[in-house]
Amino acid sequence: MGNKVTGSCLCGNFSYHFDRDRVISAHHCHCKDCQKMTGSGKATIVMVPTESLITEGELKTFTVTGTEGAHVTRGFCPDCGSQTISYVEEMPTTRFVKAGTMDDSSWLTIDSSFWSCSAEPWSPVDSSRPVFEKNP
Repeated sequence: MGNKVTGSCLCGNFSYHFDRDRVISAHHCHCKDCQKMTGSGKATIVMVPTESLITEGELKTFTVTGTEGAHVTRGFCPDCGSQTISYVEEMPTTRFVKAGTMDDSSWLTIDSSFWSCSAEPWSPVDSSRPVFEKNP
C-alpha cells in the first residue's frame, strides 16, 4: 500500500490498516450516541470501504438503533475498551474508523459535521466546513 494508515486500540491487542487513497471522507459527529460513546462532544470518524480495511485481533461489539432507525454497531477492544471501528448495518460496504485511534492522523481533513442540532456549546460545530442538522 502506497499510503498505509495504521492504528490500534490503546493496549495494542487490536490493530488495523488501510490505504489512505481509499478514504471516502471524514466527519465530526455530534449525535448524543457519539457523545456518550466518546465521553466528549463528538466523534471524529473516517469513512473507509469495508474491503479496504484490514484488521488484526478481536473486537467486542455493541449495537444500538439510532435516532433515524439505522442499526449502528460499535467495535471496541474487550481488554482496554478503546472504540476503534463502527458501522451501520444498512451500509455494509463502509466502515467508520475512529480518527483518534490512528497512529498518525495529521494528514486528515474533516469534510463536514453531522448532528449539529445536538452539539454542545462547550464542543461547538466547526462552521468552516459544511454542517448538517442531522444525517446528510
